Amino acid sequence: MNREVVLDTETTGVDARNGDRIIEIGCVELINHCPTGRSFHAYLNPGRPVSEGAFAVHGLSDAFLADKPRFADVADTFADFIAGARLVIHNAPFDVGFLDMELALVGKPRLESQNVVDTLVMARRKHPGASNSLDALCARYGIDTTRRVKHGALLDAEILSDVYIELLGGRQTNLGLAAPASVESRAGAPTTRTHAMRAIQRTSVRAPRITPEEHEAHAAFVAALARSAGSAPGAGALWTAYLTRQETAVR
Repeated sequence: MNREVVLDTETTGVDARNGDRIIEIGCVELINHCPTGRSFHAYLNPGRPVSEGAFAVHGLSDAFLADKPRFADVADTFADFIAGARLVIHNAPFDVGFLDMELALVGKPRLESQNVVDTLVMARRKHPGASNSLDALCARYGIDTTRRVKHGALLDAEILSDVYIELLGGRQTNLGLAAPASVESRAGAPTTRTHAMRAIQRTSVRAPRITPEEHEAHAAFVAALARSAGSAPGAGALWTAYLTRQETAVR
């Protein structure tokens, strides 16, 4: 099972080393590149003002964040959600830098870089010289962003999951034939999925559905084809042999 978590954050500013903090985390889960419906989302009180530049991007005000939990309050739940998963992030150094800072402040280990996939790097390799912002990639792949009036961590993570699948080659990379036996729903209850596609094998030949009149018309048509080819009526016609087997099976 290939478990991935597509992740995005919003922050008070652009520099974690100078005291800026995370104010929103959004994550969506993928199993074998398919969304499971499970997500993690939290608004956070950063304990410092949101910069004007950051507010213009995400619209999260100091007043809105005042009664939200601190990162320390959700750290365990967040760590549990991402545990064992590969993280998919657009422009990963930015988000990872902030997350490592927040995790260090609560005494938790930093993220393992080998478990992080940067979709910006993927996009630059696939589309060199082109704009590879999230908006540009959505436009390139025809992904709907009409809900995205402002940046939001959970919405951006959902959009990024669609972009990520396109960067991998589109929906055909996984046709759902090897879906996991079960995944947890958003409420935490197990939801059964299809285990595998099984071919239906019949123990007997089904009776033909054609009428006697249609059968006679078809036989005449086959005979006419044989005559036009200069052979005996119906000689070597595969459909004649097939219909004979069908008639024998029905009897």
